[in-house]
Amino acid sequence: MTKDKSKSNKEELKDKDIETTENQTVEETCKKEESKIEENKDTKKTKKSSKEKKADELAELTIQLQEISDKYVRLSAEFDNYRKRTLKEKMELTKSGGEKILINILPVMDNFERALQSIDAAKDIDAIKDGVHLIYGNFKEFVTQNGIKEIESVNQAFDTDIHEAITKIPAPTKELKGKVVDCVEKGYFLHDKVIRFAKVVVGE
Repeated sequence: MTKDKSKSNKEELKDKDIETTENQTVEETCKKEESKIEENKDTKKTKKSSKEKKADELAELTIQLQEISDKYVRLSAEFDNYRKRTLKEKMELTKSGGEKILINILPVMDNFERALQSIDAAKDIDAIKDGVHLIYGNFKEFVTQNGIKEIESVNQAFDTDIHEAITKIPAPTKELKGKVVDCVEKGYFLHDKVIRFAKVVVGE
């Protein structure tokens, strides 16, 4: 009897152990399943959040692109207006650029006309000479005021930057070797720029 009881007790314990292990395994599998489900949910959330982030970034980039394109359109329109305005100003300057000079040269022309009118009736040659010299002085003063200056040539060292040699002759003296002996046509500066080279004869 005692042996049978002990056997039955042992069997009951075994059964209980089996049940508990089975229960534990079931609980563990349930927990694992739940954790898997939660992980899947988390991954879905992260996927959604990454998609949302990408969508937000795309929206921001679209806005930035729109702003840049608007700025470009405005700048190109402003530049086009500026270009048209400057072209118009240049055309106006080209048309009326010499207006001031021409206005100032008109009195010199008037003096020439007066001199021509008086030449036929004049009997005093000296008076005519004085008149011509006076007109020439006025004209020279006018061109000087407008920045034109005569290039000094005679007895100066020959300089290819301002002189143009048309011929060479034997130098009258040793000091004139390599220097300008005679000026055939005067040269002129406009401020610091040569607008006409002086045509000269160089001694050798």
